[in-house]
Amino acid sequence: MRLDDAGEFIINKLNQELPEYLNYHNSMHTLDVVESAYRLGQAEGISSADMELLLTAAYYHDSGFLVKMAGHEEESCRIARETLPGFNYNAGEIERICGMIMATRLPQSPKNYLEEILADADLDDLGRDDFFIIGDKLFLENTIYGDDIDPHAWRLKQLEFMQKHHYFTKSAINLRQAKKDANLERIKAQLES
Repeated sequence: MRLDDAGEFIINKLNQELPEYLNYHNSMHTLDVVESAYRLGQAEGISSADMELLLTAAYYHDSGFLVKMAGHEEESCRIARETLPGFNYNAGEIERICGMIMATRLPQSPKNYLEEILADADLDDLGRDDFFIIGDKLFLENTIYGDDIDPHAWRLKQLEFMQKHHYFTKSAINLRQAKKDANLERIKAQLES
């Protein structure tokens, strides 16, 4: 496997081909998920071989936005299946990568440990200081996609999502749960004011 080459390939493709109005689902989000996946994978003590698969899945998890929004996870898997053999990934590795990609589909439904790590990495920002900055980018992106929603309704949507969400790995819970809870309380306060 050639992780660095595969990652560079898809980041370049995202930078060149994604529409500019995708101010959340872009290469910056992808790189953020790669970084979060690496941090969680290290904290969870996964093997170097599993780390390569995890990071590859992180690089490719939203590549389907190159084609469409709804069902982008399936497109991400299609892109992975088409391109990763050129970077010396075998069929079994690619299927494990696709399992991780599909685990990021909402509502998240990971079926194994690596899928749990990627699911947590994809929503790492829920428990970070930059949650509201990132959330505003997602709000703008959703309005461009035709989600006719005002800022108050968006906060209600965030509240409902955050209340249903849970981290899967011990590392994500230890690292992000307290700040996620604080962000949730801040949303509640904004809705009350």
